[in-house]
Amino acid sequence: MKSVRMIEQGKPLQLQNIPIPSVGQKDILVRVHAAGICHSDAHYRAGRSSMGSMPITLGHEIAGEAEFVGSQVTTVKAGQRVCVHYNLSCGDCYYCATGNEQFCNKVRMLGHHVDGGYAEYVAVPARNAIPLPDEITYEAGATLMCASATAFHALRKGRVRAGETVAVFGVGGLGLSAVQLARASGAVQVFAVDIKMDKLELASEYGATPVDASRLDAVDEIRKLTKGKGVDVALEMIGLRKTMEQAIDSLGNLGRAVLVGLNQHPIEINTYLQVLGKEAEIIGSNDHLLQELPILLELVRRNILDTSRVVSQRIPLDADMINQRLDDLENYTDDVRAVILPAQ
Repeated sequence: MKSVRMIEQGKPLQLQNIPIPSVGQKDILVRVHAAGICHSDAHYRAGRSSMGSMPITLGHEIAGEAEFVGSQVTTVKAGQRVCVHYNLSCGDCYYCATGNEQFCNKVRMLGHHVDGGYAEYVAVPARNAIPLPDEITYEAGATLMCASATAFHALRKGRVRAGETVAVFGVGGLGLSAVQLARASGAVQVFAVDIKMDKLELASEYGATPVDASRLDAVDEIRKLTKGKGVDVALEMIGLRKTMEQAIDSLGNLGRAVLVGLNQHPIEINTYLQVLGKEAEIIGSNDHLLQELPILLELVRRNILDTSRVVSQRIPLDADMINQRLDDLENYTDDVRAVILPAQ
């Protein structure tokens, strides 16, 4: 089969012909119909994160058709439309048993530690396959497996309740999903904080109150718009020290700041004024859970979460085009939410 692979970190990906992966008794072989190109993939290619053995096929946002199922598989049938949860866990340890499989000691991530979806086929345990409703395209199903799922998990960690206010710092792919899902969770007002007007305008169409951080102090504006109260929940989706500190500072009494964006630099907070005095919480949100994905898909099926504007580019399984999209992500070029369509 054809596969676009990383041979060495810091180097362009290459197209290779490799064997179709073997399938165990509890596994399925998925014919990939759509594989999202995520910003994380650009980080992997650049060498900012340790990988599994190389060469490796990138791609952790995957949707397709079950081509073959192992002899012990009862939950998936050949020909069924599926999307794929990218964390491959043991299924038996304490964390897996309690539904927190991202902490499994044996967890491996598709496209990071084992071969992923930049290929014609991928093999995964059957428990990682989630039925994809006919109403949802393969492209949307693929992208839901990362950005939207991560936003959904973060909102659940933040315990958003009906009648509360939410601030979303960064309204890219994660943030736009967070805006919609916060509204679906009952938030009466959602503030979208960004420096790019096109993102703020789109967030406004989804019911958010825009806060242009290129012109205004985001925290001051949120306090002004909430009559000094601050927000109940703040989600930080960017991974910058400044926006993490702003998310915490924007909280009102009993507020919860959920940190999602990846940041390697320490942040500075006034523990009494920003946390203790308000009984505020700072919550880390790591990945998402298999059990959350069927709920997320149902929200899309019922048009509660709109995915129609997520994908901006559709490209074939071509190494040069994929490398160009990864370059664009590295340079934060606009309009680069691309999906690979290997089956075409």
